[in-house]
Amino acid sequence: MVDPVVNSASTPAPEIRSGNLPPVTYRDLPEPLSLKKVIGPSVLLLAGSIGSGEFVLWPYISTQTGMALVWLATIGILTQYFLNMEITRYTLATGETAVTGFTRLWKPWSWLFIIMAVIPWMWPGWATGSSTALTYAFGLSEGSIVPITIASLVLIGIILTVSPVVYRTVEKIQFFLVALIVLFMLYIIFGLLTGDSWSALFAGFTSEVPKIPDAIGELPIALLLGAIAFAGAGGVMNLAQSNWVRDKGMGMGALLPKIVSPITGEETTGASIGHFFPQDEANMRRWRAWWRVADREQFITFFVLGLLAIVLFMMLAYTYVGVGSKAQNFDFVRLLGETLNERVGSWGGPAFWLTGVVVLLSTNLTVLDMIGRIVADIAKANWLRDSKTWTESRLYFLVVWLMVVFGSVILLSGVSQPLLLLVIASALNGLVMFVYSVLLIQLNRCMLPRAIGLAGVRFVAILWAVVFYGGFSIYLLINQFGKLF
Repeated sequence: MVDPVVNSASTPAPEIRSGNLPPVTYRDLPEPLSLKKVIGPSVLLLAGSIGSGEFVLWPYISTQTGMALVWLATIGILTQYFLNMEITRYTLATGETAVTGFTRLWKPWSWLFIIMAVIPWMWPGWATGSSTALTYAFGLSEGSIVPITIASLVLIGIILTVSPVVYRTVEKIQFFLVALIVLFMLYIIFGLLTGDSWSALFAGFTSEVPKIPDAIGELPIALLLGAIAFAGAGGVMNLAQSNWVRDKGMGMGALLPKIVSPITGEETTGASIGHFFPQDEANMRRWRAWWRVADREQFITFFVLGLLAIVLFMMLAYTYVGVGSKAQNFDFVRLLGETLNERVGSWGGPAFWLTGVVVLLSTNLTVLDMIGRIVADIAKANWLRDSKTWTESRLYFLVVWLMVVFGSVILLSGVSQPLLLLVIASALNGLVMFVYSVLLIQLNRCMLPRAIGLAGVRFVAILWAVVFYGGFSIYLLINQFGKLF
């Protein structure tokens, strides 16, 4: 990483509010890196997204409504692309995470976002789905799902704990897992889809558009809001983009400490309070270059590959399960694999199920890493800035292992249906996305200077996100409240 030139390192930057947290100081923006060197944060986000909406919820919806809602999925992931770039904007400019920025706006957002991070994501639906798919592939009994799931959670915890620099380990694992997923996606395109599959997709984008209201009415509102939230990553997982951008060393993130193992790494005790750059000609040149490379990384990796994954898995389910399936919970994944066995060959089902194992395990790895990062960052920046004992790294591992324990307790209590767990998580995340869509406008338009802040088409896109997630969230609340009477 190129060392930036120090510019008035002790001078506070008045542009960034400091009423709730220590002031950021001026530093020159590091020199931008090439796309090849910054690819990574969006890969982690893609790995988290494929295992939720792309592999599970949207394919399930295609077995209930056909391809009529493919436009809704497309709009959902496009909206998230714009949200992700606004989350990235603040971190590129300051090195701080978006949640730290929210706390600068209003102190209580610190503990409120801990609640928003933990409650929707503490349900181990992804690890359960991975274990369930594994039992399908190898013909194991249902009784083995819980112990396999707990074992996978513990394994993830161990891998994260012994990693010298956690981000680098997670990135390497996810690059490998995403590569396996992309290989199966290529197999879907060239080996499993038919002419009718592509005709149905084309119709979903054209002639079936008038059917969208009726298709929406056929689905439980919680499932629909969950699918919209998970058309991409969803909830605070999108906010973790800023944590990964920081640890990747992009923009001002290059100046802040990284999370390392308390066992094998070299910890730092300081909080991740950021810096801001003077808006002179040299820094603005670097800023424009950083924005271009970050935007390219996000668009290609998250939006293009993410949308392709949604569409392909929807088409696969539509082609081999059809519409009107009565398969409940996760049974449609079993049904799809069994149909592939019948129509493609005895290896078709296991290939699909094992891909599901990889997909859902990669998501659970992302989930544990994401929650640990967000909670540790908030706690260290707000309440433990001066603690020499509780470093951000130690807080991270404490949270990760608490999540492993909680997930295990949930499973042992008898709640083990993966689709139910995913719907709970995703519906709650839709509400969270409405909240931080509003906050991103305050952060990037009202606090960051206009020269680098939110404006133009991107401002309109975030206003749309407020309406999009807010409208469905209000509908969900009214719908659920009405059931009480």
